[in-house]
Amino acid sequence: MSFDVTFTLTRRVGLAVFIGAMMSLASCQVRPLYSESSGVVEKLKAVEFSAATTRIEQEVRNRLIFLASGGAGEPAKADYTVELHARSDVTETLLLAQISDDSRAGRVTVSVDYTLKSKTDGRVIKAGNRYATALVDFTEQQFAKQRAIRDGENRAAREAAELVGADIASALGR
Repeated sequence: MSFDVTFTLTRRVGLAVFIGAMMSLASCQVRPLYSESSGVVEKLKAVEFSAATTRIEQEVRNRLIFLASGGAGEPAKADYTVELHARSDVTETLLLAQISDDSRAGRVTVSVDYTLKSKTDGRVIKAGNRYATALVDFTEQQFAKQRAIRDGENRAAREAAELVGADIASALGR
């Protein structure tokens, strides 16, 4: 008899857990970010970006314009504006000299501060900071080292722009 009570109690607890899980999944409102019904694509096409003051900011800005407009360029009449500030930091990470080679490893980090505002009322919709890191190899040749830093900055700037673009699309989708 105790087996029947335990089995029935176990079934009831299992059923309660199952119903609770289904209710929590039913309340989840996951939808595609770029779906046509959300209007995010049209809102992204109405975003303008602040003028760049450095090469890194220009890289980030160019990528964001491409992501927002799909390659069509900036809008003639914008409903939203994004203020961008980007900076780059280069550090060496491996200071051990190798036996056959004098190359060293390093990293380039691009950090982007951004503020998304509505142009109609100046209200801040979203503000934040995103960063991306690219790994580079430093050699003894100075030109190769400078080129590696520039290539690393370009890669990190594109990646940081992707993150900022996703944040902006998410904010406009709400």
